[in-house]
Amino acid sequence: MEKLTFEQLPEAVTRLTKEVSELKQLLINKSEQQPIQQPEKLLNIQEAGELLNLTVPTMYSKVSKGELPVMKRSKRLYFSRTELIQYLKAGKRKSSAEIDAEAELYLSNSKKNGRQ
Repeated sequence: MEKLTFEQLPEAVTRLTKEVSELKQLLINKSEQQPIQQPEKLLNIQEAGELLNLTVPTMYSKVSKGELPVMKRSKRLYFSRTELIQYLKAGKRKSSAEIDAEAELYLSNSKKNGRQ
């Protein structure tokens, strides 16, 4: 560490102030880019049923068949909102346009590879 003279002090303070401002700005930018992750709220069976638009008896039936992602602690059932949404997305059916696009891609690749 270099020793500062009294005459160099104002310049050093100015430089330090500038660097602290730059660091502060970098921290602000980084915090804006990364959303704060909140812990996931677990749903009870009624809340999960409302999310899926299913009755409680239907929920119990799907749980007993192993169709729904569920966590069990003692006699209570808990559901992850994220996992339930993934469950819904897994059942998504492709539109005719998506199926046609996949068929076209498959056929064009087959022709390129010499399969006809």
